[in-house]
Amino acid sequence: MNSLVSNGTAPSDNGFYLIAFDTLGNKNYLILALVIIYLITLFCNLVLLVMVFMNPSLQNPKFLAVCNLAVVDISISSVIVPQMVPVFVFNLNHISFGTCFSQMFFMHFFSDMESFSLALLAYDRLVAICFPLRYPYINTNFRMSFIIGGLWFLVFLLEIFPVTLASNLLYCRSRVVQSCCCEHGPVYALACGDTSLNRQLVTVLRIASVAQRWKAFNTCVTHLALVFIYYLPVIMAYIMANLNLVKSVDLFTAVLTVCVTIPPMLNPIIYSLKTEELKEKASYLCSKCLLIISGKHIISALQ
Repeated sequence: MNSLVSNGTAPSDNGFYLIAFDTLGNKNYLILALVIIYLITLFCNLVLLVMVFMNPSLQNPKFLAVCNLAVVDISISSVIVPQMVPVFVFNLNHISFGTCFSQMFFMHFFSDMESFSLALLAYDRLVAICFPLRYPYINTNFRMSFIIGGLWFLVFLLEIFPVTLASNLLYCRSRVVQSCCCEHGPVYALACGDTSLNRQLVTVLRIASVAQRWKAFNTCVTHLALVFIYYLPVIMAYIMANLNLVKSVDLFTAVLTVCVTIPPMLNPIIYSLKTEELKEKASYLCSKCLLIISGKHIISALQ
């Protein structure tokens, strides 16, 4: 790595340099594990979406919310993992300003959408448990679609301002971002102007996120499992960082990245195992596939 990459202070430079996992001797194994997690995430969530799309009986408000979570899971993993391969395997760690701030927006956008999606699932189960007879009239497909669309628009407005503010800062100091992706905190900390408003926005967003976390706990066991899987490791990681218990920034980044990418992989698996409708449809599809395969073998044997 040349001097430009190491100090990132050249005025003509129009981007950042992502630096992470340098102190981890087996970082390629970490990237491989993340890629495997990503592929499983894609497969499981796409299977879930296809099952709902192909079965009209599953096209109800509950599974609209489930499909919304699946889309968010695919999106957040796609924003984080694929760009890590060229950066940390092939050392192509330079990222332009436009790409960096675009990634920053989508990463935080889908992270917030994960919170709101879990809260939406909690709301759906709360209505189903407390008002079982009125549930079909309270939660219709149209109302659930309207709520989902409103959440996407709300989170867009919530995230566009801090990212725009960060992109307008002057970065005349180091351009080295100590992270595996363009997170808001590590990036705006490199600015040489006044970042007090950025810090205030980060605090406000964290408060809003915590409020949504508490709302998401008011539901049944499946949704509690989703919430614990998504938030508990991340909360513990941030507590350890704030208490200065983290000795290695690279190790902290690695743990945090794994904590963010594993829940999108587990969400559809949990729904497949815990939801009777999905288990029935999955068993039917598997039986149908086995019959088709067996029929082909019988025909080939007779020939």
